[in-house]
Amino acid sequence: MCGMCGLLGGGNHWSNTTAPAPSSADSGPGGRPNARRQRLLQASLANRILVPLRLRLDDFHGQSFVLSSPTGASELVGDFAQVWKAAERMLGRPLDPLTLFAETKIAATLDQEPA
Repeated sequence: MCGMCGLLGGGNHWSNTTAPAPSSADSGPGGRPNARRQRLLQASLANRILVPLRLRLDDFHGQSFVLSSPTGASELVGDFAQVWKAAERMLGRPLDPLTLFAETKIAATLDQEPA
């Protein structure tokens, strides 16, 4: 997706909806939920999964996300469904959500075991 399409595009994916604000600190003017804050929170939570894979997700002007790798490769994605597909393309392998955390836990266990 080009940068202009990312700014003008969609916004119709279910993951782009704004949840009700639990407190006045999370709401914007007029008591409406702060969409920008929620997008930054979404990116932060996704990065908990992506950082062990050496990938990073950032918000792009409140409309899209930018997924980047340590090699400098980056891809503009419109919603969370596209984030995982783009991550698979960057990594060159499928991401299986059922084994993703098991692989991370096994790797952490192997790093902690004495030689």
